[in-house]
Amino acid sequence: MADHDLTGFTRGTFTHEGTTQRLLRRGSGPAVIVIAEIPGITPKVLAFAERVAQAGCTAVLPVLFGEPGRDADPRGAGWPKAAAYAASTMLRVCVSREFTLLATGRTSKVVSWLRALAAAEHERCGGPGVGAVGMCLTGGFALAMATDPRLLAPVLSQPSLPLALAPGRAGLIDISPEDLAVVRGRCEREGLQVLGLRFRGDRLVPGDRFAYLRRELGDAFVAVELDDAAANPDAALPPHSVLTEHLVDEPGQPTRQALDTVLDLFRTRLLGAGAG
Repeated sequence: MADHDLTGFTRGTFTHEGTTQRLLRRGSGPAVIVIAEIPGITPKVLAFAERVAQAGCTAVLPVLFGEPGRDADPRGAGWPKAAAYAASTMLRVCVSREFTLLATGRTSKVVSWLRALAAAEHERCGGPGVGAVGMCLTGGFALAMATDPRLLAPVLSQPSLPLALAPGRAGLIDISPEDLAVVRGRCEREGLQVLGLRFRGDRLVPGDRFAYLRRELGDAFVAVELDDAAANPDAALPPHSVLTEHLVDEPGQPTRQALDTVLDLFRTRLLGAGAG
């Protein structure tokens, strides 16, 4: 896939507590914050944002890392160039104080900025509230954002933090106990639903992590767990990115059904429409 020139997306910025980040937007209607995975807002992340816009929402993409629109597929850019780009992006994330990669029981600092963005986009776009999709290293951000009552539709797509490099990390997720308690309370009192997506064989998203969320959130956590064979066989890397790199966008395909489940959640919670 070639680089995306960002046609169809408007550009802007958002500042909170002295931190300014670039934004991309597409669509109209209630806002959905789309938080990209490493190495950034690739053409396939933009394609997902387009589907969100087609569903009747405003896709809002904060540029937290990487070069928006750049194709990171090694088969197009070449393995050395693609690997160097991914590594440089990951290095910037690792040294940033905004992201918590290894520590357990902590919410990343960037989540405060994302909560403020969600509040501003709710004011800007209207509707009953906002949605949020986090992917890979940002997957748990959507859960931590749900402490704000304006966040009505959190989606955790292959949430990969904390990195499961030591015993005990596989069964946790990157959110503080205090924030998790707030989210749990919203699930119990308000009927908040948290949607999680993963491939069963994905070592970055262990099954223990989803089991932990089931224990903590009960039936409010809805898990979509796919066999690895459902992943796009043409993808360069092993099954991981349900909504982007490993999506098979054809009716009846499990990954397409997962995508439709996400879009139906937005329609139901943000647009007041029935699933379908």
